[in-house]
Amino acid sequence: MQVIPVLDLLDGHVVRAVRGERSAYRPIQSRLAPTSDPLAVARALLEVSGARTLYIADLGAILQRGAHASTLAALRAALPGVELWLDAGFADYTSMRAQFERIDDAIAEHHNQHGNHAAASHLATLVPVFGTETLRDTHALHAAQRAGLAPILSLDHRAGELLAATSLDDSSAWWPSRVIAMTLDQVGSYTGPDLATFERLRARAAAHTTLIGAGGIRNRDDLAAAASTGATAWLVASALHDRQIDCTHPDSA
Repeated sequence: MQVIPVLDLLDGHVVRAVRGERSAYRPIQSRLAPTSDPLAVARALLEVSGARTLYIADLGAILQRGAHASTLAALRAALPGVELWLDAGFADYTSMRAQFERIDDAIAEHHNQHGNHAAASHLATLVPVFGTETLRDTHALHAAQRAGLAPILSLDHRAGELLAATSLDDSSAWWPSRVIAMTLDQVGSYTGPDLATFERLRARAAAHTTLIGAGGIRNRDDLAAAASTGATAWLVASALHDRQIDCTHPDSA
């Protein structure tokens, strides 16, 4: 099972997420890096996980406290070959497209200032994540798919209940090919992954759906338990920052 590291951005810093209580998030204190600088922490997370995918939650955008277009542009430019999954509180396809364009504009501005025009092939791939907590138009997923963006759906849960900004079809017919089972109150909690919610969603998913778990991983035993459910990947942050797991040295946890 693949470990996908998570980068939570707020007020220009990487912050430590705990149980989805965003007002209490503080700049990260990590054993991986001596700073909360997004690029330094991103590189450290990718190195310790061995991943080529990085999940980014732009909490500034989600909380409407200021999106991180410049920071995301810098990450795209500095991490070629990496896939960046971005959840920025998208309500619909229009808001997603606008945020992607702001990131592209920030890249262009940087290149103009420094006289360095990198080709798109030398940028990290940006993938939109639509979370049900903020998504108001499920047609956004189809629009993003038609635009070639391979969107991801995050089914956001708290206390076992789906968080939804609008009424949603109970079937999985509208789900894209990649879906995250997100349990916000398990994030950073060190209480273990919510396998019950994951297995419930897996039972609903179509055969072609890739289901990814999120939250609660404490150690390698938790990773093994999560893998036993059939998860192809799991989003992890705290256990990486605290060196409870090191995917590049499996026996060091």
